[in-house]
Formats: sequence, C-alpha cells, structure tokens
Amino acid sequence: MLEKPLLVINGVGFALSLVLAALRRSLSFRLKLLRHSMSSSSSPSEPKKPKNIVIIGASIAGYTAARTIAQYLLPDSEYRVVVVEPRDHFHFTWVLPRFCVVEDHEHKAFIPYGGYLPAGSFEADGGKVAWIKDRVARVSKDSVSMESTGEEIPYGFLIVATGSGATDSLPSRVPATDKAQGMELLREMQKRIRESKDLVVVGGGAAGVELVTDAKSKYPEKRVVLVHSRDAVMHRFGPKLQNAAMDGMEKLGIEVITGDRVISEDKEKGIAVLKSGREIVCDCLVNCTGQRPDSRLIAQLSPASISESGHILTKPTLQIQDDSLPNVYACGDVSETNTTHPNSRSAMRQATTVAYNVISATEGNEPKETYVPHWMDGGIKLTLGLDKSVANVGDGKTEFLIPSKEKNVALMSAGAWHKLGAKPFVDNESEFLSKIRSKI
Repeated sequence: MLEKPLLVINGVGFALSLVLAALRRSLSFRLKLLRHSMSSSSSPSEPKKPKNIVIIGASIAGYTAARTIAQYLLPDSEYRVVVVEPRDHFHFTWVLPRFCVVEDHEHKAFIPYGGYLPAGSFEADGGKVAWIKDRVARVSKDSVSMESTGEEIPYGFLIVATGSGATDSLPSRVPATDKAQGMELLREMQKRIRESKDLVVVGGGAAGVELVTDAKSKYPEKRVVLVHSRDAVMHRFGPKLQNAAMDGMEKLGIEVITGDRVISEDKEKGIAVLKSGREIVCDCLVNCTGQRPDSRLIAQLSPASISESGHILTKPTLQIQDDSLPNVYACGDVSETNTTHPNSRSAMRQATTVAYNVISATEGNEPKETYVPHWMDGGIKLTLGLDKSVANVGDGKTEFLIPSKEKNVALMSAGAWHKLGAKPFVDNESEFLSKIRSKI
C-alpha cells in the first residue's frame, strides 16, 4: 500500500541530495578560488611543463570527467587534462535503433565534440584541455602509448572510460571513428531493413525491442520476429516493463520467441536456425545481444583488477582495486560498481566522483568522494514503435510505468545536442579539430 509513496519520497530525497552536493562543491570551489586569488603572487612565475591527467575515452563518462576537472582545476594548477579519443564526434547511442530504421536523421546521432567543455579549454594560454584523436595501445604505470604514432604520454593520473561494446556493431554501437563512415553504416542498415521481407532480430533487451517495434511500425507488411534466449524480454527489469514490452510487440503483430537462441544463419536457404532445431524464414538477421566492457588496457596492466564479467574492479572512490596504482581510476560502463542498469546517468555520476577525487589528489589530499549506486540511476525510456514509449523506474521491488506518445521521430536528439553544448544540428567539426591541433 505504501510502497509507491515511499519510493517517491526516496527518489525526491535522492534528487535533493544531488542538488545539495552540487551546491556544496560549487561553493567550496568558489571559496578555494577566492583564497587562491588572495594568496597568489602578482609577479609572473616561470612556466612549468604541465603534468597530465589522461582520460581514455570520451563517451559520456570520459567527456563528463574532462568537463568537470577542467572546470574546477585552479587557474595556476600544474595539471592539465589530456583526452584520448579516436572518434571525431560524440555518438548518441540511445537513438541508434531508431536511426537504423528511419531515414534522413542519421546525422543527428553524431554530436560535435568541444561544446561541453568550459569556454577557453583549448586556449594556448591558460587552457586546461588537450585532445588527441587516437587510440591508446598500451598503458604502463606512468604513461600511455598512442596506437598510430607510438608516442608515449606520461600521466600523473589516469581515468579509464573506455565503455562497453567496443567490438559490437549496429544497432547498439557504430563501429566507425568518423562521422561519414558511421552515417553510411546506418544507411546500409536502413536499406537492409527496408528491402527485407522477413526480419529476424536476436536479443530482447532495449535495443532489440526498440528495433523490432520501429521496423514493424514503419513497415507493417513485413514479418518481424524477435528471438530472445531468456524466458522474458527486458529480463533485467521488473515485470511491469517486461509485460509492457510484450504487449507493445503483440499489438504490432511481432512474433516473439523466448527461451531459444539463433545458432546459425543459412543465407542461401534464407533461414535462421534455432538451438531447438526450429528454422525461421529470414532474409535479414540483426544481432542485438549484450555488450562486453572494453577493459583490455587495464587487463594488461593489472590482471587482478578485472572481474569475471570483464569489468574493471573499483573501490567506492572508483580507484581501481590495485593498491599499487592509487592514481588510476575507472568510470562508466567499463567499471564494476554494482549498478543495476548502467546508463548515462550512472556514468555521469561516476565521472563526477572520479573528477572530484582526482582534483583533490592534485592538491595533495586523499580521495574522499564515493559512488553509491541508486535505483533512480536505472530508469529507462523504452520506445515501442515510432509514436509510443514507456518510461520505467523502480527499486527492484516496486516499479512505476509511465506510457507516453512520441511526437518527434528523432526522439531526444535535439536535447542531447543542447546538453553537450552544440547547436542542433549544426556541425562545427572543422573548428573543433583546428582547436585541438593548435593546442597540441
């Protein structure tokens, strides 16, 4: 009887705690900045070679960590942020299932980098951020090695935000580092789905459910089949969301097969073969199964810090669980934090925790900020066709379900661009690249 009111009270309390924590940190920084300005010498000091806070990966966790550290480092700090990211744009992955089906919106999934960082971050005089468009090939206890050049970059602190799904493909991830190639891959997927008659999708998580409902909603004449190895789709979530997903698919006429898996595809015969021996007519097979964390760099450096699932084991401060490497942190999908449903909210909270701990450590203090998972981080908005969605949040015992109508086929793309400091849908990639090249 009281479960839902108590859940609401708990959620409101958590939201207020986040606001108060942000205010506390902001006030603390302003006071620190004031003390610094009052005690700083007016005579110019000899410039020193900066020490590096290297961040590997600039998806939402790495990008947020870079923004926060750059914002709160003191003006004359000897540290700077060095971001290493191979992609030329931020990939807004939440819209990928939609843009695998709907044409002419694929460019909206690629948001220009740079705008999310504090103003002046790339300035030669006083800027706190350097950005390298490359991959990290190896990590040692005090440096990272670039893949394309072999350059060794020393670090005072290392933040690993490499995410998950590095080897995955659409509709979960875009296996491309440049926007043009990524858009072409999306158009190829659109064409495959558009020209198919019998679409089979493997995996009943969010990506699979959203892809089949979008495809059937846009092309009602197609036969669309979803195959999921578990007994229920959206099995990581509560029964209300599971039922809502099944109900949405059934209303669209999608055939759902649970408790079975696709083991092979015979393209000549035009069939997909299931583990049970059943054969399904198939001229387009799309894989939407789960992603793996990209923890290989830490696996080389500290094998004992990798969990059985491939995640990086972390302390509550999000330092990795290797006492010999207290200056190495991990956040986002790659880290093991016992977060029930990892998403951008939990990744941003983890990135903020890491950022404040690193800033504190640069000033000679022990890291004190800790990340504690909360059920509100696991909320999800699941689309069930081109014009329907359902939001779900719960603590594992009680859950809320909020159905809604979707009026914008591009979903929340414009809002994501605004959030990351970019004007929808104006791409200023050349400006960003010129800034980072001049900075380096």
